[in-house]
Amino acid sequence: PLTCITFCSGVVFRSSKGSRLRQEDSPPRIVEHPSDLIVSKGEPATLNCKAEGRPTPTVEWYKDGERVETDKDDPRSHRMLLPSGSLFFLRIVHGRRSKPDEGSYVCVARNYLGEAVSRNASLEVACEYLAAF
Repeated sequence: PLTCITFCSGVVFRSSKGSRLRQEDSPPRIVEHPSDLIVSKGEPATLNCKAEGRPTPTVEWYKDGERVETDKDDPRSHRMLLPSGSLFFLRIVHGRRSKPDEGSYVCVARNYLGEAVSRNASLEVACEYLAAF
């Protein structure tokens, strides 16, 4: 039988005569990148990320190079991965010794055709100054 081999993003597709390649499949691409945020401790915040691709890509977030744990990993987490791919913080956690939410974030969208990485977005916690009068 006639066999056609197509190379696309490092993935090999094989098609015999009479079968069709799924040409509608496409690698992920980020269509909404996160923006830098300055937020107050204890307040909610959202880092936006939206990806397109077929099949629909899965989205993960990384902070300072480490994967971010969300409610999908731990139901008690204060970070939620929204269906859109955005990262929602129920409240920003920030202390003198521990600053678990402050840092540089990227979202990564993946499907079987590859991955797309967003631009970096920094999340900073606003300083609280005591006014002396």
